[in-house]
Amino acid sequence: MIFYKTNEEIELMRQSNMLVSRTLAHVGELLKVGVSPKNIDKSAEQFIRDHGGIPGFKGYRGFPSTLCMSTNDRVVHGIPDDRPYQDGDIVSVDCGVILNEFYGDAAYTFSFKGVAKETMTLLKITKESLQKGIDNAIVGNRIGDISNAIQQYCEKEHGFGIVRELVGHGVGRSLHEEPEVPNFGLRGRGVMLKEGMVLAIEPMVNLGNKAVKQLKDGWTIVTRDSKPSAHFEHSVAIKSEGPDILSNHEIIEDSIKKNEDLVIISNIF
Repeated sequence: MIFYKTNEEIELMRQSNMLVSRTLAHVGELLKVGVSPKNIDKSAEQFIRDHGGIPGFKGYRGFPSTLCMSTNDRVVHGIPDDRPYQDGDIVSVDCGVILNEFYGDAAYTFSFKGVAKETMTLLKITKESLQKGIDNAIVGNRIGDISNAIQQYCEKEHGFGIVRELVGHGVGRSLHEEPEVPNFGLRGRGVMLKEGMVLAIEPMVNLGNKAVKQLKDGWTIVTRDSKPSAHFEHSVAIKSEGPDILSNHEIIEDSIKKNEDLVIISNIF
């Protein structure tokens, strides 16, 4: 069942998504060479609770942490560990919170200095593909229009691999609601987009081919060819006047600009 949100509920969801975005900006301040994911995760949990939220991922289906932190060839659902970050790493950070009884959900892939140019290109194209998908998230279109826009840009135009096993989704009072939002598909297919839907659109794109596997921890997804993967996500409300992005990457990028250990994508190209 698809749950359609009122304008009032969408505004509550904007607040939850802004707390997600501010948490990711906080992460952008903490990411330093020598710092471990586990320490950042603890700080992110405290940040969320200090601002009146509840970590949306911790305990969800048994997930042990506040953040999903996926480094280099880890695609998504990485469990924060004690391995310190180093130059040349990229890390996808996916964050969810519960605030006002609604979930917020967004993700951003950060880059340390020393990352290979082809990997930075992957990040750039993945982030741009997210916007291409959002541009198609309009009333009267179908899910396949979002999916196809992402796939065409990443696979057909740039030769990257779109992960098939993991998809975006509706979001609201539950973290995962209908409909699913794949990052591949055909235009004109799938559920019709209607006002009041809220979708978490999240391209997961590999530098190499599309194949992935799950590690023995039962959560972490990695690329089979061990090449890097990127992940960007926004929660987006479907409105008659056009897509309304509820999360915010700009404040995350403002924090990156202040962190000497990180590189912002726009400064590379």
